[in-house]
Amino acid sequence: MRCRAARLSCQPLLLTALLLFSRGAAAEEIYKYRDANGNLVYAEQKPDSATAVQTVPVDLDTKVPRILVERVDAADHFDFRAVNECQCVAEFELRVLETQGLNLAANAVYHAVLAPESQRSLVQASPAGTASPEVRYRWKAVLGAPGAQHLPHEPYRAPFAVGASYRISQAYPTRETHNTPDSEYAVDLALPDGTPIYAAREGTVINLRHDAFRGSASSLMLDQANMVEILHDDGTIAVYAHLHWDSVRVQPGQHVRRGQYIADSGNTGFTTGPHLHFAVIRNAGLTPVSVPLQFSGPGGTAVTPQQDAMLTAY
Repeated sequence: MRCRAARLSCQPLLLTALLLFSRGAAAEEIYKYRDANGNLVYAEQKPDSATAVQTVPVDLDTKVPRILVERVDAADHFDFRAVNECQCVAEFELRVLETQGLNLAANAVYHAVLAPESQRSLVQASPAGTASPEVRYRWKAVLGAPGAQHLPHEPYRAPFAVGASYRISQAYPTRETHNTPDSEYAVDLALPDGTPIYAAREGTVINLRHDAFRGSASSLMLDQANMVEILHDDGTIAVYAHLHWDSVRVQPGQHVRRGQYIADSGNTGFTTGPHLHFAVIRNAGLTPVSVPLQFSGPGGTAVTPQQDAMLTAY
C-alpha cells in the first residue's frame, strides 16, 4: 500500500531556527574575500575583481536534533509518528487535509506534547474501500512546554564582552522587521561581523545552525541564518541569530553558563548588515511568542532596551 499523493508541508518554528531537521551535505569549497567596502564576503562564485581571494573548505554536515512528523509504512497501515530528538519538550500538530481509501477523516487534527528525546504515534491509517489510498497532510511543531512562563532570576547579561557598548538598532515597539509574534520583543544589536557572543543566561543548547555563509535583504534568506538556541530553566528559549559562518562553539545538549562564549556575530540569513538578533521565546500553545526582557545595568539595575540607545555589558 502506498500513499500516491502524500505531501508534507511544515511551518517555521522560529524566524532563526525554523523546524529542526538533520542537514547533511558533502564537503565543498567557497570563496572568502573583502568587497569594495571592506566587508568580509563568503560566496559560491569566485569574484572577478576582488583581490586576495581565499578558498575555504566547507563541511555542511550539521548534526542537529530531528523534530518532525514522519510517515512509517507497514504492510497493512501507515503510522504517522511524531519524533522529538531535542533535549526539550516539543508540541506537535498533524492536520489531515484530504484523504481517500483510508480510515482517516479529512480535516482531522491530531495533537501531542512530547517529552525530550522521545517519539509517539499520532494516528494509524488502514485501507478502507476499493479506492487507491491517498492522503495529503500538514504538520507543525513548536519547541518548549506549552504555557511556559518567563521567570528569569535576574536581568539578562548583554551578549557581548564586558565593558563593551553597542547600539541597539531595533527594539520594541519598533516593528520594521520584528513584525511577527516570535520577534515582537526581539532586540537587534549593531555588532560588527566577528564580534564574540556570550550567553546572556545559563541553559542547555537545544538547536543550532553553523553552515550558512550568505546574507541579504531577500525574504528567501529567512531560513539561512546561523543561530544558537538555548533552553532556560523556566522553559523559555533564547535565540542568538545571524551568527558568523562556522563560528559556533557549542553543541546540542551542552549546558552553558551565563557569560560563556558561544559564537561570533555575523551577517547570515535575512539581514541588511552585520548584527545580532537576540530574543527570548516561549511556547504559548503551538505558537512561539517573544517576551519582553531587560538587560543588566550598572549596580545591578535593570535596563529596558530602547532603539538607538547604547547598551553596555556589565
